[in-house]
Amino acid sequence: MLSRTSRALNGARSRHGGRFLSCARGRPESLPPLGFAFDIDGVLLRGANVLPEAKRALSMLEGNNPFNTHFLMTRPREPFQMTNGGGASEEARAKRLTEQLGHEITTSNFMQAHTILKSLAHEYANQSVLVLGGRRGVLRKVAESYGFQHVYTTLDIKAWDSHVWPFYDLTPEERASARPVDFSKTPISAIFVFHDPRNWALDIQIMTDVIMSRGIVGRSHPVNCAPPVQLVFCNPDLQWRSEFPRPRLGQGAFREAFQAVFKALTGAPYPHVQYGKPTTPTYEFAEKMLRSRIMEIHGAADAQPNLYMVGDNPESDIAGANAAGWSSILVHTGVYDPESGDPSHLPTHQAENVEAAVRWAIEREVERVPQC
Repeated sequence: MLSRTSRALNGARSRHGGRFLSCARGRPESLPPLGFAFDIDGVLLRGANVLPEAKRALSMLEGNNPFNTHFLMTRPREPFQMTNGGGASEEARAKRLTEQLGHEITTSNFMQAHTILKSLAHEYANQSVLVLGGRRGVLRKVAESYGFQHVYTTLDIKAWDSHVWPFYDLTPEERASARPVDFSKTPISAIFVFHDPRNWALDIQIMTDVIMSRGIVGRSHPVNCAPPVQLVFCNPDLQWRSEFPRPRLGQGAFREAFQAVFKALTGAPYPHVQYGKPTTPTYEFAEKMLRSRIMEIHGAADAQPNLYMVGDNPESDIAGANAAGWSSILVHTGVYDPESGDPSHLPTHQAENVEAAVRWAIEREVERVPQC
């Protein structure tokens, strides 16, 4: 016996030759009525391990569901991933996720916390910038691929003058990744915290040096006419979920640590720009990526299905989706623990896991299929 939802979907498919057709003007016939943006850590993965419901959820979107219908708004096997993580190139992360999940993840459907910095590279193309986070020189290469031409790391500065932070010695691998530069003659215009720093003490010390000396490391008397150093963080998450039983500190915690030190030194926190979920620019950038992909596949840039953000963090995934006008689903496999009380930002729906989240969203939208 068919459920009410199955009968509604079968009726919608039969009325339109097995494809969804919205009665709303301007939506192409091939475009499904809903689309998904998935967080990764705590939703699809926990550390390096794939959550058991993840592959079933993605398979469901490809048509392996009781309704026998595709629910991907781009191409089959290309779900949109939107994460506050990073630390590698989009190509490298997409390839690894494809291998882990068994579903094709392409760079056009994949957004990391620092992907948005592609839109800023032209402003700093000819200026020296400091990039923080990740392992050794990996993020230098990522920044250069975005269009930044003069990219340096805190390891470069430590290699230039070991006294900058005497409580740490570079490993041979770190020293090999460092570039020889005279930072007494190399003004830094901006600091970009791409990903979670590996050495908080070294990085906070060097950030403080660069900012308080207006770009020249070690200058004892900053030049007042020199422009202030721009500071940009890419991920506001205080915590994230790994294989460890409790959430781990994230880039948001590093930001708080830096600002606490800077305020203790100067009396006030340092002005900064924040990207990453839940910030408005990040969701606007994601929608731009989605519109571009929909235009490429369906030929309609203005048409957009109802978007569902599936995430595990109320502070980033749910708050950002709610502000952007998306539907939001909070899963219980990551940062949020339902036993700790109500979430700080209320989602459209809560689900035990990503599979249950996808099923609920599909059923919800099917009930809304209009009688054309």
